[in-house]
Amino acid sequence: MDLTRLHQQYADAGLAEVDLVADPIEQFRAWYAAWREVAVGEPDAMVVASATPDGRPSVRTVLLRRFGPEGFVFFTNRESRKGRELAANVRAALLFPWHPVGRQVIVEGTAAASGDEASDAYWGTRPRGSQIAATASPQSQAVADRGALEGLFDEVARRYEGRQVPRPSHWGGLIVSPDRMEFWQHREDRLHDRLVYRRDITGSSGWRIERLAP
Repeated sequence: MDLTRLHQQYADAGLAEVDLVADPIEQFRAWYAAWREVAVGEPDAMVVASATPDGRPSVRTVLLRRFGPEGFVFFTNRESRKGRELAANVRAALLFPWHPVGRQVIVEGTAAASGDEASDAYWGTRPRGSQIAATASPQSQAVADRGALEGLFDEVARRYEGRQVPRPSHWGGLIVSPDRMEFWQHREDRLHDRLVYRRDITGSSGWRIERLAP
């Protein structure tokens, strides 16, 4: 696949208001499907930004596991830095950096824990090694060295030898429900297309669309 030519094709096509559907989730679904056809590396990678109540930000890459009208779902240790920050300050932002096609999607909204049923269902699909690691790792906390971390892994592996690894109560899904979604398309001369959906709290359409200067 010639990614340079593909990038240019997307740039030449641009992004106009008439290209968008009324629902940003459905617009994301169309872009996401197109991205998965050409994705380089991990197609579900997204960047999650959170902040403390006093505004100190942090950011990391996670994997999108589900999306729909309710929002965008990923799974994590809820006692990690991101888990603690999103519990204390529910405002979150997601970035999908689809550089090979010159596209980005930015999602802003509020985060909340998903239900135990969904967390249990996804936990059951994870490889056993990932389950052991998630149980053993005190995510975002300091550890003495690599050997200490591997020791924690080995201890959990021995504990559950020959039986299923249960989902820890602190591990589960987080869902980001959007109130703003921006679709960004690369154009020549840095005159990029930026079209934004915002929740329309005064009208009946649900969302309003506006263009931003690049």
